[in-house]
Amino acid sequence: MTDVLLPARVGVLGGGRMGAGIAHAFLINGAEVVVVEANDDAGAAARDRVESAVAKSIERGLPEGDYAARLRVSTDYAAFADRDLVVEAVPEVWDLKIESLRNVEERLGEDAVLASNTSSFSVSGIAEQLRRPGRFLGLHFFNPVPASKLIEVVIGKQTEEALVADARAWTEALGKTPVVVNDAPGFASSRLGVAIALEAMRMVEEGVASPDDIDNAMVLGYKHPTGPLRTTDIVGLDVRLGIAEYLESTLGPRFAPPQILRDKVAQGELGRKSGRGFFDWS
Repeated sequence: MTDVLLPARVGVLGGGRMGAGIAHAFLINGAEVVVVEANDDAGAAARDRVESAVAKSIERGLPEGDYAARLRVSTDYAAFADRDLVVEAVPEVWDLKIESLRNVEERLGEDAVLASNTSSFSVSGIAEQLRRPGRFLGLHFFNPVPASKLIEVVIGKQTEEALVADARAWTEALGKTPVVVNDAPGFASSRLGVAIALEAMRMVEEGVASPDDIDNAMVLGYKHPTGPLRTTDIVGLDVRLGIAEYLESTLGPRFAPPQILRDKVAQGELGRKSGRGFFDWS
């Protein structure tokens, strides 16, 4: 555990699975963290997620510490006023992201850094909607955050050069590896991951093989930790559909979502969070 290279005061907007994971990462490495949620119930659920993740880390050998004392949950954007860094982790809906990031930026000090955990939207495009685009970048964490060793550092056209070095240092201080990517649709990870997943879905659609066998081909043959279809279930089929539609609009028809994906989302089969996707999670 280290806090030498991390911002001392970190904020996270959104305490869902990803936001809680991001809060946990900074918290166990020494930062004072505030999570802002939409209402008291969502805030209580966010606190439970973070504290549960910390407890599991302690079970795996993390030293006991004052983690609970350094975690605060609020429903007020004003809680971000003294933050050195705020990471936005709201759903992948463009208007929601822009509105949320603007609301955060209004509360931040001039030197504070604002980051988005977006997995697909243009960082440069988001930055154009903000007052201080030079102090903004993408920090794309991976699900589940505690287990993942990767953070994609996405550099917008306006991002200050010194901020790139800072983001690399923060990533390493969290015990993770930075992959620095210039802003492009889907960056590196989502673009490649979605391409493989969409092809796997087409193979299911065409009756080439079962979801289990397709995934096992990638796990056993290519050493992927989980196959593309199980990963889609974990990420959420609705999330994958939104990313695919965005990539189709920016990169062309090779990212067109297969009908099986549209059908499953329409039927409420969203993956692990709904109990069923390409696999049964009930």
